[in-house]
Amino acid sequence: MRADDLILFSQVVEMGSFSKVAEANSLTNSVVSKRIARLEEEIGVQLLYRTTRKLTLTEAGKALTQGAKTVKQATQEAMDAVSGFGENVSGHIKMSVPSISGDLILADAVAEFCNLHPGLSVDMSLDNRFVDLVEGGYDLVIRTGYLEDSSLIARHILDSQWVVCASPAYIARNSKPNEPQDLTLHNCLQYAYQTTGASEWEFKAKQGNYIVKVSGSFSTDNATALRKAALGGHGVAYVPRCLVYHDIRNGQLVDLFPEQVGKRLGIYAVYPFTRQLPNKVKLLIEHIRTRYLAISHYF
Repeated sequence: MRADDLILFSQVVEMGSFSKVAEANSLTNSVVSKRIARLEEEIGVQLLYRTTRKLTLTEAGKALTQGAKTVKQATQEAMDAVSGFGENVSGHIKMSVPSISGDLILADAVAEFCNLHPGLSVDMSLDNRFVDLVEGGYDLVIRTGYLEDSSLIARHILDSQWVVCASPAYIARNSKPNEPQDLTLHNCLQYAYQTTGASEWEFKAKQGNYIVKVSGSFSTDNATALRKAALGGHGVAYVPRCLVYHDIRNGQLVDLFPEQVGKRLGIYAVYPFTRQLPNKVKLLIEHIRTRYLAISHYF
């Protein structure tokens, strides 16, 4: 069964006429008819009842229609994803990204994209604030969290799982918390860049997620500083897993509740609403998404 015949069948169903499909594809009516007949022969069933006035789907035709539409849609999405890759990309892009993503992957990914397109320049700001895209003149923003502004368009990249961790030295001095509620007895390092509050740590339960209110002697809005404080054995940290993935893997930090942390936030490519997204921005989003997905296990 050929994918192009399935797509042609889907078009016949949508347009209801061999002649319209023939015109749309610069084919003759007889070619369209022969390809539908070939499809019927290959699967061994009749798909259409043909009269001089109209085409009617058989039961088998109805059953095949959804699959044919899926093939057509997947083909179009694939074409859309790569459209413009052969074109010259030039101009300027102004973007803002969170500091963790910037340090971890985006600084390298965006610089690489610029090298791939010599006529393009990118101004990338590392900022944990939710910047105003329109007022700030941004073409693209990478955001972690929730999108509430309906005037913006968001492309989901992946989800970021959070973890609760501490160094072996801290655990040796203060004992390991056995359950999330024990954290109220520990020095909890607080990440001020949290939409839900630095002292409100979310955990899973069978009846739904719940919050443990923690306290501690150190708070910062800088992820790198928080990680260093945790590595130094100064307390327990609640951070995105990607920030401490290698530290946990090499034993410098311990994941205290690997199955219980409830915080999981989406990472999105966000841009102002526009009828036609500029090709340079579309290609940059695809490049960034590919680089994120290549290390999805970090998240």
